[in-house]
Amino acid sequence: MRALRAVPPITDVDDVTLARAQRGDAAAFRTLVTFYQQPIFAFLWRMLGARADRPLVEDLAQDTFLRVYRGLARFQRTGPATLKTWLLTIATRVALNELRRNRPATTPLDARARVVAVPREDVALALAVREALETLTPDHRAVVVLREYHDLDYAEIASVLAIDVGTVRSRLSRAREALRAVLTEES
Repeated sequence: MRALRAVPPITDVDDVTLARAQRGDAAAFRTLVTFYQQPIFAFLWRMLGARADRPLVEDLAQDTFLRVYRGLARFQRTGPATLKTWLLTIATRVALNELRRNRPATTPLDARARVVAVPREDVALALAVREALETLTPDHRAVVVLREYHDLDYAEIASVLAIDVGTVRSRLSRAREALRAVLTEES
């Protein structure tokens, strides 16, 4: 599945930019948002599945960065989480809260319009994977998206989702098995 990644892996902003943003420097915070907006947007889009539409994902991304802004001064660079993991933790909670709201899923008129940065020959496979991801529970989808699309290791995923590493392994195994079943059915 790693070959399907359409978003470059998230790295962290430099220490100077982070320190300036933590002190309330608006320009530094804008730099931080610019640096992370594409991966956070892509993460939210994948997590929402069929519910995703541009206005909703933009609202959730804005909510994510508002929460980041409010908590950034308390973030500790030397703490247990990297900035990337901390941001994905916030985005995950925002996405899971949205999924729990029980709003009906909507289907876009043209699902292919949502595929970004995938070569033409991979469009069918990317659509099949996206549709298969939508069959997973939000908890299983979260571990797959964090591992396969955002390169988090098991410990980072456990931190983001506030679960044990063993639970991450179990959910990831079950999710992969479910994805395999759905994708082989469609073949």
